[in-house]
Amino acid sequence: MPEVHFDLHWPDGSEMHCYSPSTVVRDYFHAGESYPLAEFLRLSHDALTLAGDRVEAKYGYRCSSADSQLLAIERRGRQFANQARARVTVTRIDPPVAVTTVAVTTKES
Repeated sequence: MPEVHFDLHWPDGSEMHCYSPSTVVRDYFHAGESYPLAEFLRLSHDALTLAGDRVEAKYGYRCSSADSQLLAIERRGRQFANQARARVTVTRIDPPVAVTTVAVTTKES
């Protein structure tokens, strides 16, 4: 399965490097986007749970790294739970979504 690494910027200015065993996280997060803490934690739960589920469906066992990453994100998020305006920014997703360019030519008469 293609893996994805993504970086987070927390409300206190700290950074966190994260891992997903599946590209599904790109369906939930976009580089440069800032999320309210509660929404970010919900999206993280959904994305990393689904990533672990995909590994289990393909290989017959869950990805412990996805589960550990989710726990680390949730643990870190609890530190900001009392901040009403806390936001988390996804600063990087690697590899980024591939963009396909198609050249179109027209024949003039």
